[in-house]
Amino acid sequence: MADNIMSKAATMEIPINSNGDTGTLTEDDSLEQDLQQVMVSGPNLNETSIVSGGYGGPAGGIIPTSSIKGPAVCYNPEYLDRRRAPAPGLGGYIRLKSRGVNLPNSNASASRLAHHTNQHPGSLNHNTNSTEEVSRGVAVEKLDTVKKWGINTYKCTKQLFSEKFGRGSRTVDLELEAQIDVLRDTKIKYENILRLATALITHFQSMVQTQQALGDTFTDLSQKSPELQDEFGYNAETQKLLCKNGEALLGAINFFVSSINTLVNKTMEDTLMTIRQYENARLEFDAYRSDLEELSLGPRDAAAVVRIEMAQQEYQIYREKYERLRSDVSIKLKFLEENKVKVMHKQLLLFHNAISAYFAGNQQQLEQTLIQFNVKLKPPGSDKPSWLEEQ
Repeated sequence: MADNIMSKAATMEIPINSNGDTGTLTEDDSLEQDLQQVMVSGPNLNETSIVSGGYGGPAGGIIPTSSIKGPAVCYNPEYLDRRRAPAPGLGGYIRLKSRGVNLPNSNASASRLAHHTNQHPGSLNHNTNSTEEVSRGVAVEKLDTVKKWGINTYKCTKQLFSEKFGRGSRTVDLELEAQIDVLRDTKIKYENILRLATALITHFQSMVQTQQALGDTFTDLSQKSPELQDEFGYNAETQKLLCKNGEALLGAINFFVSSINTLVNKTMEDTLMTIRQYENARLEFDAYRSDLEELSLGPRDAAAVVRIEMAQQEYQIYREKYERLRSDVSIKLKFLEENKVKVMHKQLLLFHNAISAYFAGNQQQLEQTLIQFNVKLKPPGSDKPSWLEEQ
């Protein structure tokens, strides 16, 4: 009996609305009617027979599985369809009267979101669209750069091979080319001077260290050999004086090497870098000039005229670049020559006076030379790393 009542309560649908009229029930009213029917027809928990035996079943409260017929839950498609449909007049909310809670309906939320999107069409995808546009612009810019680089490389390579095999012509500034050749030859010779002067410092420094060790040995023997004390003492003083003058000469040569190194590896190298840029610009200029000449000799249809105009514009751009760099090279070569003469005049005079004074044994003239050219000697042991650097 109880099973029949529960089955009817689970599948019963009472077509009475909240006003007492017959018709289709709303979603919350149907739910409430179903719950009330279950509560009315359900068992009374105060009955001991139900609590102990489970709806009047066996005393142990265990129902054998063999006695259960059919599914435990009956599927009612009409009930599920009614549950999915929004209730009219609820304003997008499902009321749970037993709990007093109002929850927003998903369909109503979707409709409000669509309404907001219609009023503000760019509010949701603004950041995404902006990021995509920036990424697309960067990609297009990189693609254009690679394309231009490829075309330029192809034309310059073609021009270079044409010049190597004697098929193409090249622009030559005879005066400027002669000055560039002189500069490169001068740099090679100055690098040789720099290498030899550095070797002289290494050998002379070794000699000064040997003289210092020899002077210390003479001083020690003069104290331990009374019969030769004066002789050892004279030689010790001579070696110490030679070491002092040798350190002064080393200071002058180091100053000479430092100045030559700056002139060769900084000043000349900067000018040669500009020369390399000028030579690249010359190659580009001749490549686009040859391209324009080839197009001018061809047919003059509409497409060819457009290509000739574009080639004319590119030719003009690279011509201006070539002329600008040629002017920069001429100016730098002029200033480099003036700077080279000034620096070498001072350094060669210093080198000559220091060498002459040292080997003549004129200590006063050697010291005066260092003062004249503002050469400051490093204190002994300054070249050695400190104990913190050794750790």
